[in-house]
Amino acid sequence: MTVFEALKWASSFLVENGRDENVGEIYLRHLLGMSRSQLLAEQRRSVPQEKWEEFQAGIRRHSIGVPIQHIIGTEEFYGREFVVNEHVLIPRPETEELIYYGLEKMKDLFIDAVAPLQAADVGTGSGAIAVTLKLESRRVPLEMMAVDISSEALAVARENSIKLEADVRFFEGDLLQPLIEEGVKLDILLSNPPYIPLTDRETLSDVVIGHEPELALFGGEDGYDLYRRFMEELPLVIKERFLIGFEVGVGQGETVANLLRATFPDAETEVVHDINGKDRMVFCVRK
Repeated sequence: MTVFEALKWASSFLVENGRDENVGEIYLRHLLGMSRSQLLAEQRRSVPQEKWEEFQAGIRRHSIGVPIQHIIGTEEFYGREFVVNEHVLIPRPETEELIYYGLEKMKDLFIDAVAPLQAADVGTGSGAIAVTLKLESRRVPLEMMAVDISSEALAVARENSIKLEADVRFFEGDLLQPLIEEGVKLDILLSNPPYIPLTDRETLSDVVIGHEPELALFGGEDGYDLYRRFMEELPLVIKERFLIGFEVGVGQGETVANLLRATFPDAETEVVHDINGKDRMVFCVRK
């Protein structure tokens, strides 16, 4: 079995089963430890029998809905490889944009910062936001914290922080409660909370609903439950000068922005669109 034949089989099999045919290339690259250019350049290379059998088994698992990230065990995020499993949300490209814009706003707002700033990622899951923000924030020193209600998710986040050598302090608890109890005061908060309305449950792919934690997906009947709770708790932990950034679902931007405006009327709040022109981020800044 050559690389070309393996990819051809996977492509046909995945299309027949209503899956993305490109998954075969992603998985074979992983199994053979090759870059995309190497794989495409070595189409006639033989695939070892044990790798061919593993490849078939993985593709068949994906065809019945198991995310390829769970089969591989990792997902790339902001140029780094994060461990993922069924206990955490698989990091998405939209969240990379939340971090990118967050970093840009941090540089402007805290240009005079000398002492480390207090920053938190609430609902950390895999730790993607916390770890990335800590490692990417070179101009603005951070004391990074991460909160999650799930002990299983925190175990994954801790594994990623150790693996990627990011100094992050972890808290187990519900939303901002652990930080309130510790008396923490934040300069920066970035969060990708659960925001899918329960009414949208039936429209989700079986890859998502069957394998990613519902705790990290759904934000109540209309999707805004966690944002409403944030508005109650944020004034208890946020400093005078602050940056708050939320990821939101498409079409939710103005509603979340209005919640922030009502909570912090003296701050500047804006909806930011992603690379596809969709409202996916809301930032609130008080200078």
